[in-house]
Amino acid sequence: MQDPRAVAAVRSALAEDIGSGDVTTLALVDSTVQARGAILAREACRVAGGDVASAALREIDPAIQCTTVVPDGGDVGAGGAILRIQGAAAGILTAERTALNFMQRMCGIATRTAQFVQAVRDFHTLILDTRKTTPGLRLFEKYSVLCGGGVNHRFGLYDRVLIKDNHRRLWHAGDPDRLDLAVAAARQRFPGLPVEVEVESIAELQSALRGRPEWVLLDNMSCELMRECVALAQGIAKTEASGGITLKRVRDVATTGVDAISVGGLTHSAPAVDLSLEWTAV
Repeated sequence: MQDPRAVAAVRSALAEDIGSGDVTTLALVDSTVQARGAILAREACRVAGGDVASAALREIDPAIQCTTVVPDGGDVGAGGAILRIQGAAAGILTAERTALNFMQRMCGIATRTAQFVQAVRDFHTLILDTRKTTPGLRLFEKYSVLCGGGVNHRFGLYDRVLIKDNHRRLWHAGDPDRLDLAVAAARQRFPGLPVEVEVESIAELQSALRGRPEWVLLDNMSCELMRECVALAQGIAKTEASGGITLKRVRDVATTGVDAISVGGLTHSAPAVDLSLEWTAV
């Protein structure tokens, strides 16, 4: 784990938990005691966050040894080991909860993403995440989407132009109904970035397509309307469906022929996977 943002987040999480010291471990566990354990999955899941858990453990004690059993992006059954750990028991105890907190959240996102990817496997439709992430944890959560077989949408406000309805309403320099002109204005200001336009009707789509954006976002449309939009956008722009996409509905949306489906619930609503650290004899 080399990204300085990830390292800083792990250190911050450890500091939040440890504060002035792990008083229980300091009171009861001798620093010379060695231990061996493993992070186990209590339920079947897609794995993500092994490197993050290892980094948390080694941040407390660089001598702790972590051996990957199931790599990120792999699947593990209930009761299966994901990561084996050996080293000073005190350090493992102190870092245990932080390591598990990161990994449980990341495995949950990867598992939820894999379910959506599996549901649309027959249609070659991309499953995208969104910016609906936990503040400060976006790097980990978007990585977890990749582990689940999904694809990252824009990482932040800086790497893609995405013209939504509120941008158009507040656009001081032009007609909010002339989406082609909004595309041109965005391209003039940021020529190196892809441009995407949110549309809610055929008329809005036709206006946007005159500007030839790279993507159009079909927001909260019925499947019937999406099919019409996909046909109109063919050869001009790629199509992304968004808005209220559930696991139950995602396959029907994929049948419309959209290139991608974005799902905020991958990151904002994925339940954490139940993991535990179990000890074995040294």
